[in-house]
Amino acid sequence: MITPAQIRAARAMLDITIDRLGQESGVPVLLILQIESSKGYDATPQHYAALKSALEHLGVIFLEPGEAGPGGDGLRLVARASDDGMRPEQLTAANDD
Repeated sequence: MITPAQIRAARAMLDITIDRLGQESGVPVLLILQIESSKGYDATPQHYAALKSALEHLGVIFLEPGEAGPGGDGLRLVARASDDGMRPEQLTAANDD
């Protein structure tokens, strides 16, 4: 199960608000606030699963302890396809537009 710290960190990395996470996950905003402050006593495993799924859909990967080297629970951003255009050595008269 993901931790409150991972949820806070994921929101920060994705630069999304609690309101947006609530919309994406279907979890009430007040419950997300409680979960993030480690006081989500009414939160069920389904709430945590919905938050994890929404955050993964938005672009993070959750890491288990030791999954990416020494350390505890973590996360990282999903690698995005780069759209930097063509490299100079790829430019030819054939691809002029």
